[in-house]
Amino acid sequence: MERYNIVKDSWDNLVSVDPNSVYNVIQPTILRYSEGTIQILCRSREGFIMTSSSKDGGISWTGFEQTALPNPNSGIDAVTLKNGRHVLVYNHTGVPKDKWGGNRYPLNIAISPDGQQWFASIVLEEQEGEYSYPAIIQTDDGLLHILYTWKRLRIKHTRKRYQNLGLKEIQIVALHSFRILKIYVERKHYSVDRL
Repeated sequence: MERYNIVKDSWDNLVSVDPNSVYNVIQPTILRYSEGTIQILCRSREGFIMTSSSKDGGISWTGFEQTALPNPNSGIDAVTLKNGRHVLVYNHTGVPKDKWGGNRYPLNIAISPDGQQWFASIVLEEQEGEYSYPAIIQTDDGLLHILYTWKRLRIKHTRKRYQNLGLKEIQIVALHSFRILKIYVERKHYSVDRL
């Protein structure tokens, strides 16, 4: 990781997040917290999104830990909203055993109040195909803008209002090994205002 030094108007030296990690992680997305903590979520070959955090502005980092969210070794993106909650766009599938990656469908949105507990929201794409490399921002009017590769043919852009996103608990049950996943989503619905 590199840090931009606003005083020097330059980039500080590269900082290793977890130099002794056994995990294969790349392409971090950053969540920010009001008390100054920074959290990264990363794609991985391990079948899950991995996370690390820094309490000193990115100078030092915790070791990588596995989240409860699956990842088929595909890109993810997240944004910290104005209200402090976090929205993640990702493929809710894992990595089959002895493969480098898994399916890049469905493409999902998850919401978290704290970057640790995630709630399923909506499925952006669920038909077979590749829906990958998402990007998400929140504009001044509060809208969420999501872009992603659509079947390797186009870039798709969709807009969502945070208030219109529903929530469900995510339950993950691992079958055979932690890399083969069967996903169960409970039918409990929550209002986004409940978080």
